[in-house]
Amino acid sequence: MSTATMQKYEVRPYDLTGLEGLSEEQIAQHKKLYEGYVNNTNKLLDETRKMLENGEADGLNPYFAELKRRFGFEFNGMVLHEYYFSNLKAKGGALPAGGRLARALEDSFGSVENWMKDFMGVAKMRGVGWAILYQDNRTGKLTNHWITLHEEGNVAGFRPILVIDVWEHAFAVDYKPTERGKYLDAVMKCIDWAKAESRLMGEDELAKNRQMVSK
Repeated sequence: MSTATMQKYEVRPYDLTGLEGLSEEQIAQHKKLYEGYVNNTNKLLDETRKMLENGEADGLNPYFAELKRRFGFEFNGMVLHEYYFSNLKAKGGALPAGGRLARALEDSFGSVENWMKDFMGVAKMRGVGWAILYQDNRTGKLTNHWITLHEEGNVAGFRPILVIDVWEHAFAVDYKPTERGKYLDAVMKCIDWAKAESRLMGEDELAKNRQMVSK
């Protein structure tokens, strides 16, 4: 049997110095946790590949089944952290009025203010998880969602536009567990709105998506 070339993911660098309300120690610990997701993703891919080559890839094999189930947690943990880190920057400021993202939010929520109330409502829900602004890959509409264990709650095909980590590890160095609101106030001042806007799908892409699902 020929051996397939193994996929391998690399830890991506992010310059997150100077974030108001988020210390360098907080960011350093968070990056270390992200590295763990990258490493575990690679380990799971390697281990399941070996099991396939050894004839052990069987759903009735509890070890193989558990590794397959675990992959979504580790891989999405890696990817969501990459979205989160890349939509942060020092001196992010407020969402620019009149831009493409602002117009899309107004179209979906009636106003940017309405969107922010809804988004912060999601971000302050009890439990650990992620607050994510998604774009529907067919209609282009924007909606806010709560994602729990990385892989639970993700909407198939929807594109993440703004991703905020609200697990306690994202702020425990700088804030008490009961001070999530303070962390959210700080992180919203560090949003790279241009990056978030760049993730929006255009009309051509939306039209192509609608075509694919209608066939």
